[in-house]
Amino acid sequence: MIKEKNSNSRLTWKAVLLVLVIISLLLFCHFLGLGGRLGQLRDWIRRTGFLGPVVFIFIYAIVAVAALPIFPMSIAAGSMFGSVLGIIVVSLGTTLGAILSFLASRYFVGEDVETWLSNKEKFRRLYDLTEKRGAIIVAVTRLVPIFPYTLLNYGFGLTKVHFKTYLFWSWLCMIPATVVYVIGADAVTKGLAERRIPWVLVAIFIIAIILITFLVRHARAVLKEEDL
Repeated sequence: MIKEKNSNSRLTWKAVLLVLVIISLLLFCHFLGLGGRLGQLRDWIRRTGFLGPVVFIFIYAIVAVAALPIFPMSIAAGSMFGSVLGIIVVSLGTTLGAILSFLASRYFVGEDVETWLSNKEKFRRLYDLTEKRGAIIVAVTRLVPIFPYTLLNYGFGLTKVHFKTYLFWSWLCMIPATVVYVIGADAVTKGLAERRIPWVLVAIFIIAIILITFLVRHARAVLKEEDL
């Protein structure tokens, strides 16, 4: 019971921390005058029609393959594209990045990745489990970040998990976090721009946090059963 309360407390603080980070980043951009440039970039993307989001997706994928932090890209997508298009763009970008990294690891740079991960006991356990329960392991490790996103992309390329299994469960289980990041950024951006609280977005953000909390708790239970 105490452990469960501690787990809930940690998840609550993570949710609060996420909101604070999003607000801090957007305020930082606002005080540096980046808000105007972001607006110009958004206008340019709108003028280019479908091409702007497509370019953003490919840039997102390149950032992922380069193993650079993708969190700022998700925040930028929410600010530039809004909630609906932002979720689509980020979902496609993270999935494309996951595909390219996986294929690069499996067919081109596997030895380097194996050297990179060879001293990680959890990864060796992950390697063994994917042979028996590939879909479940891909799903829960996407929900519970025991490894960073970019590390998982390359790491799964070394395992025996089927590509279609990896693709589907990666895409599906990255959506909850994508929704939280993008809607959070969109809500804060609209709040700063319009000087009012966008209650609909805030409500969706809270619901998304509750949903992802439930999913993470379930995924943690699965990981505990698998001794990961």
